[in-house]
Parts: sequence; structure tokens; C-alpha cells
Amino acid sequence: MSKTKILIRGPVLSHSGYGEQSRFALRALRSREDLFDIYIVPVGWGHTGWLSTVNEEREWIDKTIVKTAEYSKNGGIFDISLQITIPNEWERLAPINIGYTAGIETTKVAPVWLQKANEMDKIIVVSNHAKQIFEKSYYEGQHPETQQKVILKCGTSIDVVNYAVRNFEEKPIDLELEYDFNFLCMCQHGPRKNLASTIKWFVEENFDQEVGLVIKTNLKNNSIIDREHTENAIKQILGNDKTRKCKVYLLHGDLSEEEMTSLYRHPKIKVMVSTTHGEGFGLPLFESVYNELPVIAPGWSGQCDFLYMPDPKRKNSGKMKPMFASVEYEIRPVQPEAVWPGVIEKDSMWCFPKEASFKRRLREVRTQYPRFKKNAKKLQKYIVKNFTEEAQYAKFVKNFHSEQVEIDTGLSFETL
Repeated sequence: MSKTKILIRGPVLSHSGYGEQSRFALRALRSREDLFDIYIVPVGWGHTGWLSTVNEEREWIDKTIVKTAEYSKNGGIFDISLQITIPNEWERLAPINIGYTAGIETTKVAPVWLQKANEMDKIIVVSNHAKQIFEKSYYEGQHPETQQKVILKCGTSIDVVNYAVRNFEEKPIDLELEYDFNFLCMCQHGPRKNLASTIKWFVEENFDQEVGLVIKTNLKNNSIIDREHTENAIKQILGNDKTRKCKVYLLHGDLSEEEMTSLYRHPKIKVMVSTTHGEGFGLPLFESVYNELPVIAPGWSGQCDFLYMPDPKRKNSGKMKPMFASVEYEIRPVQPEAVWPGVIEKDSMWCFPKEASFKRRLREVRTQYPRFKKNAKKLQKYIVKNFTEEAQYAKFVKNFHSEQVEIDTGLSFETL
């Protein structure tokens, strides 16, 4: 039986969320190289940098890119295209076309997303939130010729495939943390991640406490210039009050997967925090969970797929129990500065965590840590068992092949 030729177009070498999503797709399809002949067209992703890692996967990607260029030059054709990006960029490249997106972090998708979605033969998203928003979004209009009322909505089948737990050996990193209890926040510094509120509220709550906040962030990429701009941005949030006891650290630059594991498991890093407005999935939060860190975050959007687990006291009810420190929130219109026409529409809404609730959770986790750590251990055990690479890759592969697969369920660190 001949293999199915799959063309993957996505930011496979980008140091970004969509980059990791692209590499997840590659790993899933490579798990069944008996079925698929894989080709790659790499694209950039905004201003993010490209991976500097040298390993077997990177070497395979480079060779596959060259193979694709030669095959296309000679007029080669593909059976399926997998397009890993926002839906605005989806197009028909092969007889069968699959759009793979992180989806949306708000309460509705843009009209162009629905138009492009209906050009696809199938859609894969990373969370149930993304699927639900796609399916419930619609727009009413009038046919320009018949004047009849028309409704634009998604008519393409959507499948949810979450990320998988990945295991790495620890590679120690040098963190000079003054205090034994430190919070961790990991995100790009932009409107959606709400980092300014995280920092401001942390300092106000812990002004006179011997605790720290480690912020792994950047504005666009991991360059030296970006580090300087990021440091200045955070210093503006902090102000010049020299009397505060709590510490704020900036961690900027590339970390290997082994170093990231060491960061999550560092004995002085106690909890992950987020005041995000919304997540397609929330990969840093997910990685924190399977590395046994308690999480403080709002219970809305993509992260809900892995911050809850079945309630053992209600085994047959289907009820899911929150295993994190849930921050109360309101759903309100997105801020004007967050509007991105064709992606984040001005009439869409997302989550606004409540200041008092976040501060209360910071205090509770700090003063009652054993209780939250106990829940984190239970959640970690559940996630490690149910989000295996074998299981998630098999779910992904089923979107491309009818065969049923049997499964068992440059671094800088600154004190600011």
C-alpha cells in the first residue's frame, strides 16, 4: 500500500505557540511513518525567533524541507495538506485540506474564519473551548442578489486533540533566588496575557512578604534588544519604590526543554500564576501541571481541558472537579488595543480576572501551600495517565487515516 503524501505548511521552526503546535503535528504523523510520506513548507510566525536546537528532530525537519522543495520543483503533488496557522491563511492546496489552529481565546470567531473554515475538509483544534466557539459563532446577512437572509456559520467537522505530556531529563539552570517561595509566570508580554495586572497585583499583595515572582517573558523574540525593551517595560510597571520586600525577576532568552523542566521543578519555584484573558490551550500552564506545580488561573477558555479532573466522589456523574486555585472573573468586551481585525473582533469578549480574587488566591496558596500541592499531585497523576504521547498522537492520526489505532488510555536572568 502506497503512503499518503501529506504537505505540512506551518511555522515548524518558530519559537512560538504555533511553532510547538506544528512540531506536535510532526511528531504525531512521524509516529506512523508506515502510513505517511511527510513534506514540509516552513513559514515564519510574526516577529518570533527560530529554534536554535540541534537534535534528531531538527535534522529531520531540515532534510524534509529540502526534500519538499525538490519534489515540488519536479511537479510533485500531495494527497492532503495540513495547514497550521490562523484560519485567515487557510486555502485549498490538495484534494483534501485540513486546517489545524489553536482557535480563539474570545467568545466568537471572525467572519473570515468561518468562510475559510468552510473551505476545509476538516478542522483540528487544541481545546474544547476553541471547538465550542467555532461551532456557536454565526453571522446573519443578506444575499446581494436575492436579498434573502443568509447565515454564515461553520459547517466543517471539528475535532479536538489536546497536547501530550512530554518527559525530559532536568538540566539545571542558575537561578539566584533570594527567597525559598517563588511564583512563576510564563507568557509573552502582550494585551491578551494581562501580564501588567499579574505583576501589579502580585506586588501589592506581597509588598512586605519574603516571596518572589519569576517572569519568563519577551515582547517579540529572545534577542538582546528585546530583553532591554522587556526589562524597561516591567520596570515601568514596578515603579521606583525601594521599600518593597518581595522580589521580581525577569527570565529572558532561549531555554532547552531540559532546562524548562528544571525550571518547573526548581525547589524554590512553588506555583504557576496567570491572569490571562483567554487561551487557545495554555501550553505553559499544561507543562506546569504535569510537572506537579499548583496553578493559580481563571477557569475559562482552553486551560479548562487540563485543570479539572473527574470527581472521585461522583464517579458516574461526569462531573469535573477543579484541581487548581481558580480566580473569579467577568466576561467583558475585549480592550480596544487588543482588537485585531479578522482575528480578535471588536465585538467579541473574553475573561477579566478579578483583582481581589487573584490576590486572595496568592495569599491562600502561600499560607496553605500543602493543601494546594496535594491537589497538584493528584492532577499531575491524572494528566500523566490520560495525556500520553501515544494516546494524543493516535487521536491526531485518526484525522488522516481511517485505520483504528489501539491505544492505552541565550538566557538572561535579572532581578528587577
